[in-house]
Amino acid sequence: MINPDTTYHVMGLTRYVDDRDFPSRGLHCVVFFSPLARGKIRNLDISAARKVPGVAFILTAKDIPGENQIGGIIQDELLLAEDEVTFAGMPVAAVYAWTEEAAREAVGFIKIDIAEETPVLNPREAYNRNELIAPVRSFTLGDVKEGIASAVYVAKGEAESGAQEHFYLEGQGTVATPSEEGNLHLASSTQAPTMVQRCVARVCGLAMNRVEVDVRRLGGGFGGKEIQANTWACFAALGAQKSGVPCRMVLRRSDDMRATGKRHPYSSDFTLALDEEGKFLAFKVIYYQNAGAAADLSTSVLERTLFHATASYYVPNVHATAASCRTNIPPNTAFRGFGAPQAMFVFEAAIREASRISGICVETLQRKNLIKTGDCFVYGMAAENARAERCWDKAYAHYDLEKRMRVIDDARRKEKHSSGQVSRYGRGYALMPICFGISFTTIFLNQARAHIHVYTDGSVGVSTGAVEMGQGVNHKIREIVADSLGITPERVKLESTNTIRVSNTSPTAASSGTDLNGAAALMACEMIKERLFKFMADQYQCVWQDFSLRDSRLYREEKACGLGWEDLVMQAYHSRVQLSAEAHYSTPDLHFDTSVEKGRPFAYHTYGTAYFEAEVDRLLGTYTIEKAYVVHDLGRSINPLIDLGQVEGGMVQGIGWVTMEEMRYSEAGRPLTATAGTYKLPDISSAPLDMKVKFLEDAHNDRAVKGSKAVGEPPFMYGIGAFFAIKMAAGSENASYCCAPITPERLFMELRAGV
Repeated sequence: MINPDTTYHVMGLTRYVDDRDFPSRGLHCVVFFSPLARGKIRNLDISAARKVPGVAFILTAKDIPGENQIGGIIQDELLLAEDEVTFAGMPVAAVYAWTEEAAREAVGFIKIDIAEETPVLNPREAYNRNELIAPVRSFTLGDVKEGIASAVYVAKGEAESGAQEHFYLEGQGTVATPSEEGNLHLASSTQAPTMVQRCVARVCGLAMNRVEVDVRRLGGGFGGKEIQANTWACFAALGAQKSGVPCRMVLRRSDDMRATGKRHPYSSDFTLALDEEGKFLAFKVIYYQNAGAAADLSTSVLERTLFHATASYYVPNVHATAASCRTNIPPNTAFRGFGAPQAMFVFEAAIREASRISGICVETLQRKNLIKTGDCFVYGMAAENARAERCWDKAYAHYDLEKRMRVIDDARRKEKHSSGQVSRYGRGYALMPICFGISFTTIFLNQARAHIHVYTDGSVGVSTGAVEMGQGVNHKIREIVADSLGITPERVKLESTNTIRVSNTSPTAASSGTDLNGAAALMACEMIKERLFKFMADQYQCVWQDFSLRDSRLYREEKACGLGWEDLVMQAYHSRVQLSAEAHYSTPDLHFDTSVEKGRPFAYHTYGTAYFEAEVDRLLGTYTIEKAYVVHDLGRSINPLIDLGQVEGGMVQGIGWVTMEEMRYSEAGRPLTATAGTYKLPDISSAPLDMKVKFLEDAHNDRAVKGSKAVGEPPFMYGIGAFFAIKMAAGSENASYCCAPITPERLFMELRAGV
């Protein structure tokens, strides 16, 4: 069965929050944002704005009926500024008018007087000023000092990785509708319906059961709608609560880019020690995370950075330190990979510098040190059923990588010995292995619920906490349910994600949407099947385990009973058999002790290897990614076509992060790349010209539903390989300082500096 969403998208029939019918007698909210990055508010004048025709009312911090607080992990983020502003784009006032045009006009009449202060934009500066979101954390394994002291080679350097705009196709938006008894219904573009429910309840001064959040689908999220959707939902809810009429809050693209957080930029110092043969002995690193002006999810992002400090490799002695630094840019937030890409980028840079000083080729260092089953991660968990080496070796064999690399190496050697004759066009390659832990590292989030209703005509309704945002989670759950009940997927309908039907949902994030919600749905199906089989066992005078369902028919001991699915359901209904079930799934065997920074935070790990080839125009600094070949560990894929799209899309998004997507700010903290015209996104011409993906075979995973493995985030990390392929093609051998993204402008300057 083709994913129904695919048809809707292609035909233009898909409906998002802003496509909902909105009454003419409804309010539109537009926010007035701080023009400055840091300072004390001396005066806020909204008097002229109130007089604009069509304006219903304007809210400031003092008008909020509940708490003026939207912080998640740490309560340090205001919905509306009170005495000071901490980033350019911070909400200061919310205008509610009967037309969006009137609201925007009124925003232009608001005047604010701010005693401007010098903003802090660099995380290292924030660290030196002790501007920290939370206490510094360190993960340790073995004895780093001893490991470094015994090393033959010690590579040191610095790595910088930049921010990244989510640029979801559908912007942030919520439509809030009031109902009787002061209740609120919110149609929200959020990955985390329960987070929105909780935050709106707090700001509006309501109990959570008074707030219903409904999500049909998102037009992309990538983490940007995990917690940051709360802000805009609160504005819509406040308007509906005060006015008693529906309220629409949908951000324009420019406002979305200006006021929302990005992927966290990192600045890091590393030391990698190795023996004469290239075995890693010790790794020491400190990460300076640019959290932005408030915590958001920064502490959790930083934690995952520490979990992935050694990337896909085993290092017996590790000391990884991380600091979440408060600066004056919008609070940075979740983004695909959630801190792991930043860590992996640092380690891959360290390997390149180790190769330069030791003379041992990069690929030898990588292969020699890939993590194996039984090796211990820095957080104390032993690798289980590790497939890093399998993926690496399969990539070498399947794509004949040794031959491909030899051609490029021979050309480079010839150029090196050509008496200074340097070709205008250089070619380079890089391999990028990945190892990514799957589970929420906040242990209590690893739970999900599902409701299954079998109707008397044999059709099935499914409600879970998973949010569909283009990743195909609904269709995967549809296939899980259909396969379990032995019916066609066409019979199964996935309902919208709703906090009334399924309460206390975990965000659809951490690549765990199918793992958690699919497992819960499967459990509910098994409960219904057991009831049906026990009902039939009474009639056949046998044990219920004799029965099975497939091809929409009932079988006993592999023989058809002559009873179709619809007849079975109707007979069960007439005999008052319960045809609905609710199931709760929690990932087993997870634990982590933050007092010692040790435990088992992940259900399993996903592995893979990507190979990249790049060509650089050394005169202009431009480049193309010629080839991207991947072997990826998916376990036993539930839907290979959906998973293929995730691998390809994630990899291209990762390439964009390390090559062209650059967020820039003025010295005053104002964003310089906060429009679609100034922020460069990868497009179809930016994708690798030759892209191939092979899934690892015979790779059943007994720690996830149907033997599968999560696919959302891991492929993003492949993109890091494109950075190092470009560096090789440019002839940039020194990796003691690596800075991403390597935009054509930055590469041009590097090439000129090396002339």
